[in-house]
Amino acid sequence: MMIDELNWKILKCLQENARMSNAEIGRRVGVTSPAVSERIKKLEDAEIIQGYTTFVSPLEVGYQFKALITLSAFMGMLKPFLEKVKTYDEVVNCYRITGNENIVMEVVLKNQRHLQTFIDQLIIFGETKTQIVLSHVVKYSEVKPIK
Repeated sequence: MMIDELNWKILKCLQENARMSNAEIGRRVGVTSPAVSERIKKLEDAEIIQGYTTFVSPLEVGYQFKALITLSAFMGMLKPFLEKVKTYDEVVNCYRITGNENIVMEVVLKNQRHLQTFIDQLIIFGETKTQIVLSHVVKYSEVKPIK
């Protein structure tokens, strides 16, 4: 699908606020609400827009900290881990990566004891390294046109 300048403007609006009305988007980009609706539908059909979500503050719902945990899987344990990781409530993002580690996970945890218990569940799959997140420097940055 062709992503023209107008589609990028619509995507920018939605990335700023996915609940923005089609009428408001239309006012911002200079087209009618039905035109915006039609373009959004096409972007969804092309899987360029893959969904709409709500971001919840882990701190405000009781988690004390966030961590990044990398895993170097033991021989034969990567595939079982890839299935198991989907069941962990602590994992908010998980990526399969290149390099010395196979996996990097972003996790939310209640406290240090929770972190210890969680790592104990992971060590059967491989060697872990943990970094505690101190602050969020870039938050949900929008995808922009390739230049």
